[in-house]
Amino acid sequence: MTALRRKDRPNPAMLGKSSLRSRLIKYRWLYLFLVPAIIWYIIFAYGPIYGLQIAFKDFKILKGIEGSAWVGMKHFNKMFADRTFIRVMWNTVYISLLKLVFIAPSGLVLALLLNEVTHKFYRGLASSITMLPHFFSWVVIGSILLEILSPSTGMVNAIIRFFGGKPIYFLGETNWFIFWVILSDMWESAGWNSIIFIAAIGAISPDLYEAAQLDGAGRWKQLIHVTLPCIAGTIVVVMVLKVGSMMNAGFDQIYNMYNDAVMSDVDIIDTYVYRLGIQSSKYSYSTAVGLFKNVINLALVLLTNKFSKMIGQNGLF
Repeated sequence: MTALRRKDRPNPAMLGKSSLRSRLIKYRWLYLFLVPAIIWYIIFAYGPIYGLQIAFKDFKILKGIEGSAWVGMKHFNKMFADRTFIRVMWNTVYISLLKLVFIAPSGLVLALLLNEVTHKFYRGLASSITMLPHFFSWVVIGSILLEILSPSTGMVNAIIRFFGGKPIYFLGETNWFIFWVILSDMWESAGWNSIIFIAAIGAISPDLYEAAQLDGAGRWKQLIHVTLPCIAGTIVVVMVLKVGSMMNAGFDQIYNMYNDAVMSDVDIIDTYVYRLGIQSSKYSYSTAVGLFKNVINLALVLLTNKFSKMIGQNGLF
Protein backbone atom coordinates (compact mmCIF):
# COMPACT_ATOMS: atom_id res chain seq x y z
CA MET A 1 0.00 0.00 0.00
CA THR A 2 2.83 2.36 0.92
CA ALA A 3 4.56 1.70 -2.39
CA LEU A 4 1.35 2.35 -4.31
CA ARG A 5 0.71 5.57 -2.43
CA ARG A 6 4.22 6.79 -3.22
CA LYS A 7 3.76 5.86 -6.84
CA ASP A 8 0.46 7.74 -7.08
CA ARG A 9 1.95 10.91 -5.64
CA PRO A 10 2.42 13.67 -8.25
CA ASN A 11 5.99 14.56 -9.17
CA PRO A 12 6.81 18.08 -7.82
CA ALA A 13 9.00 18.78 -10.84
CA MET A 14 6.17 17.92 -13.23
CA LEU A 15 3.77 20.10 -11.22
CA GLY A 16 6.23 22.99 -11.47
CA LYS A 17 6.54 22.60 -15.25
CA SER A 18 2.77 22.33 -15.65
CA SER A 19 2.23 25.41 -13.49
CA LEU A 20 4.80 27.41 -15.46
CA ARG A 21 3.25 26.32 -18.76
CA SER A 22 -0.23 27.25 -17.61
CA ARG A 23 0.95 30.70 -16.48
CA LEU A 24 2.69 31.30 -19.79
CA ILE A 25 -0.48 30.38 -21.66
CA LYS A 26 -2.77 32.37 -19.39
CA TYR A 27 -0.65 35.54 -19.41
CA ARG A 28 0.84 35.11 -22.89
CA TRP A 29 -0.04 38.65 -24.02
CA LEU A 30 1.52 40.20 -20.93
CA TYR A 31 4.69 38.16 -21.41
CA LEU A 32 4.74 39.27 -25.04
CA PHE A 33 5.39 42.82 -23.86
CA LEU A 34 8.59 41.56 -22.18
CA VAL A 35 10.07 40.37 -25.48
CA PRO A 36 11.53 43.78 -26.54
CA ALA A 37 13.13 44.22 -23.10
CA ILE A 38 14.57 40.68 -23.21
CA ILE A 39 15.97 41.28 -26.70
CA TRP A 40 17.51 44.58 -25.52
CA TYR A 41 19.21 42.88 -22.58
CA ILE A 42 20.50 40.04 -24.75
CA ILE A 43 22.03 42.45 -27.28
CA PHE A 44 23.33 45.21 -25.01
CA ALA A 45 23.85 43.49 -21.62
CA TYR A 46 24.72 39.85 -22.25
CA GLY A 47 26.12 40.08 -25.77
CA PRO A 48 29.06 42.33 -24.79
CA ILE A 49 30.17 39.76 -22.18
CA TYR A 50 31.84 37.90 -25.04
CA GLY A 51 34.13 40.88 -25.55
CA LEU A 52 35.41 40.84 -21.97
CA GLN A 53 38.18 38.46 -23.04
CA ILE A 54 39.80 41.50 -24.68
CA ALA A 55 40.97 42.45 -21.18
CA PHE A 56 43.18 39.34 -21.20
CA LYS A 57 44.48 39.76 -24.74
CA ASP A 58 46.63 42.16 -26.75
CA PHE A 59 43.69 43.10 -28.93
CA LYS A 60 44.32 44.09 -32.53
CA ILE A 61 41.38 45.21 -34.67
CA LEU A 62 42.65 43.53 -37.85
CA LYS A 63 43.21 40.22 -36.05
CA GLY A 64 39.92 40.27 -34.19
CA ILE A 65 39.22 38.91 -30.73
CA GLU A 66 40.04 35.29 -31.56
CA GLY A 67 43.21 36.15 -33.47
CA SER A 68 44.68 38.47 -30.84
CA ALA A 69 47.43 37.14 -28.59
CA TRP A 70 46.60 36.05 -25.04
CA VAL A 71 48.54 38.07 -22.41
CA GLY A 72 46.83 36.96 -19.19
CA MET A 73 46.90 39.50 -16.34
CA LYS A 74 49.30 41.90 -18.06
CA HIS A 75 46.80 44.78 -18.33
CA PHE A 76 45.60 44.35 -14.75
CA ASN A 77 49.19 44.47 -13.45
CA LYS A 78 49.75 47.62 -15.48
CA MET A 79 46.52 49.08 -14.13
CA PHE A 80 47.45 48.66 -10.46
CA ALA A 81 50.87 50.18 -11.13
CA ASP A 82 49.42 53.18 -12.97
CA ARG A 83 49.31 56.32 -10.78
CA THR A 84 46.70 57.85 -13.06
CA PHE A 85 44.37 54.92 -12.45
CA ILE A 86 44.88 55.17 -8.67
CA ARG A 87 43.98 58.87 -8.80
CA VAL A 88 40.94 58.21 -10.99
CA MET A 89 39.86 55.42 -8.66
CA TRP A 90 40.01 57.75 -5.66
CA ASN A 91 38.06 60.46 -7.52
CA THR A 92 35.37 57.93 -8.38
CA VAL A 93 35.02 56.68 -4.81
CA TYR A 94 34.97 60.23 -3.40
CA ILE A 95 32.32 61.56 -5.79
CA SER A 96 30.26 58.36 -5.50
CA LEU A 97 30.23 58.53 -1.70
CA LEU A 98 29.07 62.14 -1.81
CA LYS A 99 26.28 61.16 -4.20
CA LEU A 100 25.34 58.21 -2.01
CA VAL A 101 25.07 60.45 1.05
CA PHE A 102 23.26 63.42 -0.51
CA ILE A 103 21.49 62.19 -3.65
CA ALA A 104 20.34 58.66 -2.78
CA PRO A 105 18.10 59.85 0.10
CA SER A 106 16.74 62.81 -1.88
CA GLY A 107 14.09 60.70 -3.60
CA LEU A 108 12.87 59.37 -0.24
CA VAL A 109 12.77 62.85 1.32
CA LEU A 110 10.88 64.26 -1.69
CA ALA A 111 8.37 61.37 -1.56
CA LEU A 112 7.75 61.98 2.14
CA LEU A 113 7.24 65.69 1.49
CA LEU A 114 4.85 65.06 -1.38
CA ASN A 115 2.93 62.63 0.79
CA GLU A 116 2.20 65.49 3.18
CA VAL A 117 0.52 67.52 0.42
CA THR A 118 -3.15 66.67 0.86
CA HIS A 119 -4.55 68.40 -2.23
CA LYS A 120 -4.32 65.94 -5.15
CA PHE A 121 -3.92 68.63 -7.83
CA TYR A 122 -1.00 70.40 -6.14
CA ARG A 123 0.63 67.11 -5.21
CA GLY A 124 0.42 65.92 -8.83
CA LEU A 125 1.70 69.27 -10.09
CA ALA A 126 4.66 69.23 -7.68
CA SER A 127 5.44 65.63 -8.59
CA SER A 128 5.39 66.41 -12.33
CA ILE A 129 7.60 69.49 -11.95
CA THR A 130 10.22 67.65 -9.88
CA MET A 131 10.19 64.68 -12.27
CA LEU A 132 10.58 66.76 -15.45
CA PRO A 133 14.39 67.35 -15.20
CA HIS A 134 14.99 63.59 -15.43
CA PHE A 135 13.94 63.73 -19.08
CA PHE A 136 16.59 66.34 -19.92
CA SER A 137 19.84 64.92 -21.27
CA TRP A 138 23.06 65.84 -19.49
CA VAL A 139 24.13 67.61 -22.68
CA VAL A 140 21.26 70.06 -22.13
CA ILE A 141 21.78 70.32 -18.37
CA GLY A 142 25.53 70.79 -18.82
CA SER A 143 24.93 73.57 -21.34
CA ILE A 144 22.52 75.31 -18.96
CA LEU A 145 25.05 75.13 -16.12
CA LEU A 146 27.82 76.50 -18.34
CA GLU A 147 25.62 79.47 -19.18
CA ILE A 148 24.32 80.36 -15.72
CA LEU A 149 27.68 79.74 -13.99
CA SER A 150 29.86 81.57 -16.49
CA PRO A 151 32.21 84.00 -14.67
CA SER A 152 31.58 86.73 -17.28
CA THR A 153 27.98 86.34 -18.47
CA GLY A 154 26.44 83.89 -16.01
CA MET A 155 23.36 84.78 -13.97
CA VAL A 156 24.85 83.57 -10.68
CA ASN A 157 27.96 85.72 -11.02
CA ALA A 158 25.81 88.67 -12.13
CA ILE A 159 24.01 88.44 -8.78
CA ILE A 160 27.35 88.18 -6.95
CA ARG A 161 28.63 91.31 -8.73
CA PHE A 162 25.39 93.13 -7.95
CA PHE A 163 26.05 92.67 -4.22
CA GLY A 164 29.68 93.79 -4.60
CA GLY A 165 31.34 90.39 -4.76
CA LYS A 166 33.93 89.09 -7.18
CA PRO A 167 33.00 86.60 -9.92
CA ILE A 168 33.74 82.95 -9.19
CA TYR A 169 34.79 80.43 -11.82
CA PHE A 170 32.52 77.73 -10.39
CA LEU A 171 33.38 75.00 -12.90
CA GLY A 172 37.09 75.82 -12.78
CA GLU A 173 37.58 75.23 -9.03
CA THR A 174 37.41 71.67 -7.74
CA ASN A 175 35.32 72.25 -4.61
CA TRP A 176 32.77 74.40 -6.42
CA PHE A 177 32.69 71.98 -9.33
CA ILE A 178 31.85 69.03 -7.06
CA PHE A 179 29.23 71.14 -5.28
CA TRP A 180 27.44 71.82 -8.56
CA VAL A 181 27.82 68.18 -9.62
CA ILE A 182 25.96 67.08 -6.48
CA LEU A 183 23.36 69.85 -6.70
CA SER A 184 22.60 69.32 -10.40
CA ASP A 185 22.40 65.54 -9.98
CA MET A 186 19.97 65.97 -7.09
CA TRP A 187 17.83 68.34 -9.21
CA GLU A 188 17.87 65.90 -12.11
CA SER A 189 17.19 62.64 -10.26
CA ALA A 190 15.21 63.38 -7.07
CA GLY A 191 11.79 63.46 -8.76
CA TRP A 192 12.40 60.26 -10.69
CA ASN A 193 13.82 58.43 -7.67
CA SER A 194 10.79 59.41 -5.61
CA ILE A 195 8.38 57.40 -7.79
CA ILE A 196 9.11 54.03 -6.19
CA PHE A 197 8.80 55.52 -2.69
CA ILE A 198 5.53 57.25 -3.57
CA ALA A 199 4.18 53.90 -4.79
CA ALA A 200 5.33 52.16 -1.59
CA ILE A 201 3.74 54.86 0.59
CA GLY A 202 0.51 54.60 -1.41
CA ALA A 203 0.35 50.87 -0.62
CA ILE A 204 0.27 51.47 3.15
CA SER A 205 -3.14 50.67 4.66
CA PRO A 206 -5.03 53.80 5.83
CA ASP A 207 -6.12 51.79 8.88
CA LEU A 208 -2.60 52.06 10.26
CA TYR A 209 -2.74 55.85 10.14
CA GLU A 210 -6.21 55.88 11.68
CA ALA A 211 -5.01 53.64 14.51
CA ALA A 212 -2.02 55.92 15.06
CA GLN A 213 -4.30 58.99 15.18
CA LEU A 214 -6.53 57.29 17.76
CA ASP A 215 -3.40 56.74 19.87
CA GLY A 216 -2.68 60.47 19.67
CA ALA A 217 0.13 60.34 17.12
CA GLY A 218 0.70 63.51 15.12
CA ARG A 219 2.06 63.71 11.57
CA TRP A 220 5.66 63.45 12.71
CA LYS A 221 5.06 60.35 14.85
CA GLN A 222 3.00 58.79 12.06
CA LEU A 223 5.97 59.30 9.76
CA ILE A 224 8.40 57.71 12.23
CA HIS A 225 6.23 54.83 13.47
CA VAL A 226 4.04 54.03 10.45
CA THR A 227 5.38 55.32 7.13
CA LEU A 228 9.09 54.56 7.48
CA PRO A 229 8.68 51.04 9.00
CA CYS A 230 6.17 50.11 6.28
CA ILE A 231 8.49 51.13 3.44
CA ALA A 232 11.69 49.87 5.08
CA GLY A 233 11.92 46.98 2.62
CA THR A 234 11.70 49.34 -0.35
CA ILE A 235 14.34 51.62 1.17
CA VAL A 236 16.71 48.67 1.63
CA VAL A 237 16.25 47.43 -1.96
CA VAL A 238 16.88 50.92 -3.36
CA MET A 239 19.98 51.35 -1.20
CA VAL A 240 21.33 47.95 -2.32
CA LEU A 241 20.97 49.07 -5.93
CA LYS A 242 22.54 52.46 -5.22
CA VAL A 243 25.52 50.97 -3.39
CA GLY A 244 25.88 48.33 -6.11
CA SER A 245 26.27 51.04 -8.74
CA MET A 246 28.46 53.25 -6.58
CA MET A 247 31.45 52.99 -8.91
CA ASN A 248 29.33 54.54 -11.67
CA ALA A 249 29.88 58.14 -10.64
CA GLY A 250 27.99 59.53 -13.63
CA PHE A 251 29.82 59.53 -16.96
CA ASP A 252 27.29 61.69 -18.83
CA GLN A 253 27.28 64.34 -16.14
CA ILE A 254 31.03 64.57 -15.54
CA TYR A 255 31.92 64.38 -19.23
CA ASN A 256 29.58 67.26 -20.13
CA MET A 257 30.73 69.47 -17.25
CA TYR A 258 34.44 68.96 -16.62
CA ASN A 259 37.34 70.83 -18.20
CA ASP A 260 41.14 70.87 -18.10
CA ALA A 261 41.19 73.07 -14.97
CA VAL A 262 39.55 70.40 -12.79
CA MET A 263 40.13 67.21 -14.75
CA SER A 264 42.82 65.83 -12.44
CA ASP A 265 40.47 66.07 -9.45
CA VAL A 266 37.15 64.99 -10.99
CA ASP A 267 38.25 62.50 -13.64
CA ILE A 268 36.39 59.24 -12.88
CA ILE A 269 36.80 55.67 -14.11
CA ASP A 270 34.15 55.99 -16.83
CA THR A 271 35.66 59.13 -18.37
CA TYR A 272 39.11 57.55 -18.04
CA VAL A 273 37.93 54.42 -19.88
CA TYR A 274 36.35 56.58 -22.58
CA ARG A 275 39.57 58.45 -23.23
CA LEU A 276 41.63 55.25 -23.24
CA GLY A 277 39.30 53.18 -25.40
CA ILE A 278 37.68 55.66 -27.79
CA GLN A 279 40.24 58.45 -28.05
CA SER A 280 43.51 56.53 -27.56
CA SER A 281 42.40 53.14 -29.00
CA LYS A 282 43.82 51.24 -25.99
CA TYR A 283 41.03 48.71 -26.14
CA SER A 284 42.53 45.95 -24.02
CA TYR A 285 43.66 48.19 -21.18
CA SER A 286 40.37 50.15 -21.10
CA THR A 287 38.42 46.86 -21.05
CA ALA A 288 40.51 45.68 -18.09
CA VAL A 289 39.73 48.89 -16.19
CA GLY A 290 36.02 48.62 -16.99
CA LEU A 291 35.94 44.96 -15.96
CA PHE A 292 37.64 45.76 -12.66
CA LYS A 293 35.05 48.47 -11.96
CA ASN A 294 32.15 46.10 -12.64
CA VAL A 295 33.63 43.38 -10.44
CA ILE A 296 33.72 45.89 -7.56
CA ASN A 297 30.10 46.84 -8.24
CA LEU A 298 29.11 43.17 -8.16
CA ALA A 299 30.95 42.66 -4.87
CA LEU A 300 29.20 45.71 -3.39
CA VAL A 301 25.78 44.36 -4.43
CA LEU A 302 26.48 40.98 -2.82
CA LEU A 303 27.84 42.49 0.39
CA THR A 304 25.02 45.03 0.73
CA ASN A 305 22.40 42.38 0.01
CA LYS A 306 23.89 40.11 2.67
CA PHE A 307 23.94 42.96 5.16
CA SER A 308 20.27 43.73 4.46
CA LYS A 309 19.37 40.13 5.33
CA MET A 310 21.44 40.34 8.51
CA ILE A 311 19.30 43.24 9.72
CA GLY A 312 16.08 41.38 8.97
CA GLN A 313 15.17 42.67 5.49
CA ASN A 314 14.57 40.61 2.35
CA GLY A 315 17.14 42.26 0.10
CA LEU A 316 17.23 41.66 -3.65
CA PHE A 317 17.65 37.88 -3.64
